[in-house]
Amino acid sequence: MPQQFDRSAEDLGNAIHFEHVNIQVPDQRLATLFYVTGLGLTRDPYLMVSDTNMWINAGRSQFHLPSGRPQVLRGHVGLVIEGREALLARLASVAKKLEGTAFAFAEHNDHVEAICPWGNRLRCYEPDAARFGRIALGIPYVEFDVPEGTTKAICAFYPEIMGMPASLRNGDGRVAAVKTGRDQHLLFRETDRPQGDYDGHHVQMYITDFSGPYRKLLARDLISREDNQYQYRFCDIVDLDSGRHLFTVEHEVRSATHPMFMRPMVNRNPAINNRNYAFGHDQSLWAMGLDQYEG
Repeated sequence: MPQQFDRSAEDLGNAIHFEHVNIQVPDQRLATLFYVTGLGLTRDPYLMVSDTNMWINAGRSQFHLPSGRPQVLRGHVGLVIEGREALLARLASVAKKLEGTAFAFAEHNDHVEAICPWGNRLRCYEPDAARFGRIALGIPYVEFDVPEGTTKAICAFYPEIMGMPASLRNGDGRVAAVKTGRDQHLLFRETDRPQGDYDGHHVQMYITDFSGPYRKLLARDLISREDNQYQYRFCDIVDLDSGRHLFTVEHEVRSATHPMFMRPMVNRNPAINNRNYAFGHDQSLWAMGLDQYEG
């Protein structure tokens, strides 16, 4: 029988879901104004509901915002969120209350850039099936700025150590794209700009082969923390041949048997308020419907 489908297009590799970005913030009120009121995302109603941490739902992914010294990701987070004009209006509505912070926002051709009160950059895109698959609300990628001459070795590290497919992009090989789930990636972009010191922020993903990468990381003395039966961490990405340090960002690695794997997340519809309330429109959909997407 002749082949009718490209079966490799559905391969994920070892990572099956990118869940969260963890960034410390010193003020939960200002974080609420930016992430909930401004961006229109949703505070998780079930977990971390005190004033020392806040989990912000973005589709099936999250931002984790524990209280502490502010952390700034060296790069930016990609966020798919529908409705550019509404987003701009929400960001404008919190501008006065965020005066005196690093908060800013600006329109670009294909995205809106929003900067949190402590300098973290987010690029907010409209849903785009060709670019982000079925994601209508979520985090399709996190991009890190890395030193020049490192992407080729980074691209080799993830398949060999983590079992996560990776490829070089942009023709010149200055961007390494690592698959972390369906339509989700870690991107590493070479830059000659000076980079600040790593401050402890982290990213988290779920993998299916949990012990294989662990053994390889342990053999290279790269395990940084043993959390529990379902979770470990590593920080350093290294050249497989020389052992040379390439980049540091903490990876929180969870098994697919983790108790919180793919737990349901509430995503409110930010267009609904007490003045225009309509039954059945409380929630936002995190994936495109059949009328928007044909896979």
